[in-house]
Amino acid sequence: MRISTFAAAIVTLALGCSTRAETPILLPLTATIPLPNVEGRFDHFAIDLANKRLFAAALGNNSLEVIDVANNKHLQSIPNLKKPTGSAWIPELNRLAVASGDDGMCRFFDGNPLKLVGEIKNLDDADNVRYDATNKKLYLGYASGLLAVIDPAKMQKISDIKLDAHPESFQLEKNGNRIFVNLPDAHQIAVVDRDKAAVIAKWPMKNPSANFPMALDETHKRILIGCRSPARLVVLDMDSGKNIATIPCVGDTDDLFYDATQTRIYISGGEGAITVIQQLDPDHYNSIGDHKTAPGARTSFFSPDLNAIYLAVPHRGNQPAQIRVYSTK
Repeated sequence: MRISTFAAAIVTLALGCSTRAETPILLPLTATIPLPNVEGRFDHFAIDLANKRLFAAALGNNSLEVIDVANNKHLQSIPNLKKPTGSAWIPELNRLAVASGDDGMCRFFDGNPLKLVGEIKNLDDADNVRYDATNKKLYLGYASGLLAVIDPAKMQKISDIKLDAHPESFQLEKNGNRIFVNLPDAHQIAVVDRDKAAVIAKWPMKNPSANFPMALDETHKRILIGCRSPARLVVLDMDSGKNIATIPCVGDTDDLFYDATQTRIYISGGEGAITVIQQLDPDHYNSIGDHKTAPGARTSFFSPDLNAIYLAVPHRGNQPAQIRVYSTK
């Protein structure tokens, strides 16, 4: 009787260990969209929800790739953009703004399919673009430390906001008038007052550093920063800049997003994974794990409306260029 009980216990323990050892599928792959003629690395995305179009800046290919997210297929390729880096969709104008780093231009496209309707020159090293829907203004980071303020209707630059270094990712506060700007070369985050068009605070980012992607959790007043040196997610208080938490994440990150519905954070990195982090409460975070993707796939886009992450995978060896779609439900 003892032997039988002991054997049953061993079987139960083995089954339990087997169950715990299984790795859950964090982000199920729901679609793969081939981009057969696209070479080189990708940069950032924008989305037109009304017309179900995703815009991918194919920086290494000097093109903008337009994706039909309703049917998960490639729609259009706009060539000769000289290293496109980022874009922003302006819904009320049915207009897309695209920044190009190599020729320092912001081009504007209207319609479906997209057609060029205007441009702004002299924006050296043009990078990330954000649209302020409340004030109907476009912000574009460029040069060695400037944010251009642009009227997207007139397609004209209004003014510049001076910064201490080239701006990488920046985010506009929806429930306030601030812009939070990553300045990795200055080892800081700049806080900009949109009404004053001036920097009102500078928060140091020395360890970890190389702060590139950023997202906001305005409900809990948290700024989420992706750092590359070392690879960490840094959580800051939105009002004071105080460090709340630091969590390991995938290396070579270039995009991160906050999923308010599931209180999760998604961080894509060129190391070949998407790190998924659970927010337990505003001060505590737990890494769920890394979902393996592909080397060099560091830029992505999360749509809370579509419950999907769109990951740009570059052509490397036998790995073709493609957009992978992962479900976040």
